[in-house]
Amino acid sequence: MALSCASSSAIMASPSPKPYPISLRKTPFLGFSVSASLKSSVRTTSLISTNRTFQIRCQDQAVVVPLDQRWMFEESEITGPDIWNKTWYPKASDHINTDKTWYVVDATDKILGRLASTIAIHIRGKNLATYTPSVDMGAFVIVVNAEKVAVSGKKRSQKLYRRHSGRPGGMTVETFDQLQQRIPERIIEHAVRGMLPKGRLGRALFNHLKVYKGPDHPHEAQKPIELPIRDKRIQKQK
Repeated sequence: MALSCASSSAIMASPSPKPYPISLRKTPFLGFSVSASLKSSVRTTSLISTNRTFQIRCQDQAVVVPLDQRWMFEESEITGPDIWNKTWYPKASDHINTDKTWYVVDATDKILGRLASTIAIHIRGKNLATYTPSVDMGAFVIVVNAEKVAVSGKKRSQKLYRRHSGRPGGMTVETFDQLQQRIPERIIEHAVRGMLPKGRLGRALFNHLKVYKGPDHPHEAQKPIELPIRDKRIQKQK
């Protein structure tokens, strides 16, 4: 037996097997010897020793990852053993807060629910090809002019917000119009929070939302870009 890899090969001859011993007994009741009668008919044969060479093809050159899949790997992993594993999971270096994108959106005359769903999509990172439900892959979103957000129908007087102080009789109920005059930022925060996961990840993602009353915000150093909005019905029709 021989194993060969690439151009080099080593040949090892396989040993010839020994013939199996045949044990024959004499049967006196037959009147003749069985071993004597079979002695001339049984032929002991020996297998001819053959040299068998098994060739294992080895890959001399490094495997090249396709161009459309190189974004999944680092430079040291392109020729590594895990390049054929198609399952990709983000690492800690893929969701660093300092590398995340910052968006800014003006809430003037925008429908509350449609604006909140668009913000939640970008905070979770569902607009990215690398979206992973259990990892913070999203961006930061800044909302300005929170006091000018709009609602449809009669929700200004019919939509209610409840909070409880924890004491007996401590339930407080406010309408949309009342809360908008008192704390307009809380309306958008309440809507977006309800569209985020409930748990540790959701609490971390909620910190990516920055809501401000008025047109100014203190995040100019992050160089935020305009939030892309695909919903054509997000703007209130006048």
